[in-house]
Amino acid sequence: MKWFGGNQSNDVEEGSSSGGGRGLAFGGGIIGLIGAVIYMFTGFNPAQLLDGGGNKSEQINTVPGGGTDSREKQFARVIFEGTTVVWDSLYTARGETYQHPVLHFYTDAVEAGGCGYAESATGPFYCPADSKVYLDLSFFDELANKFGAPGEAASAYVIAHEVGHHIQNLMGTSEKMQQARGSMSETEYNKLSVKLELQADFYAGIWAHYTNKNNHNNIVFEPGDVEAALNAANQIGDDRLQEKYQGRVAPDSFTHGSSAQRMRWFKKGFETGDLSQGDTFNDASTASN
Repeated sequence: MKWFGGNQSNDVEEGSSSGGGRGLAFGGGIIGLIGAVIYMFTGFNPAQLLDGGGNKSEQINTVPGGGTDSREKQFARVIFEGTTVVWDSLYTARGETYQHPVLHFYTDAVEAGGCGYAESATGPFYCPADSKVYLDLSFFDELANKFGAPGEAASAYVIAHEVGHHIQNLMGTSEKMQQARGSMSETEYNKLSVKLELQADFYAGIWAHYTNKNNHNNIVFEPGDVEAALNAANQIGDDRLQEKYQGRVAPDSFTHGSSAQRMRWFKKGFETGDLSQGDTFNDASTASN
């Protein structure tokens, strides 16, 4: 993936605190990645970390433009800006204004405004309460070395997936999830969560479609990049992770979808570029795991 020369997002900040409060956070690969391992070994859903705990406070710093950041940080800022360019254009075409999210870099742990305290083991996540994507850059190494999904295209897919949750927030889907949380059994809510995560995969595919077509923000997909993104979706499917880490598959505990589902919905977004085809909540293929 070529990305040098792309503009770096200015919708960025970093630090370990971002305010307080409680809310529902949405993961990206993310209980489907590092967090899934915690869940499978302990039975504890890492998303619960985002509902409580922690009273840490540390100053938030806005990250200035310039070329002094690490390669990983520059990459994340360019990809994040690339998602903004794509969604700006799509919202403009609909006669609407895209409300930008913020990319929040942190190390080890963070107090996410409105979503509580989380540690880096939770993985990247999106907090609808403050419209921010939270990212510990060490995750990229985990993605490549522990989960078998190397390459910058795989990392870009994860960022685009988190921005997909922001799109859901703007469309009111996140609020509906919050309302549903208290009225469903855990199994019922897990099935709804799968639909949510698969739609975020579809939106990541939408980003890839228009980036590949138009080289938005000077990001260029090279041969093998789409396959790398699909491989990431495959490696972080709930069934694959459960089989790998607990030796059995328990569909009722899926929260992000199977490998086949995750690849299918990313690929559908990538191949069609059509937002109207991303209704995972009413699609028969997501009715069961």
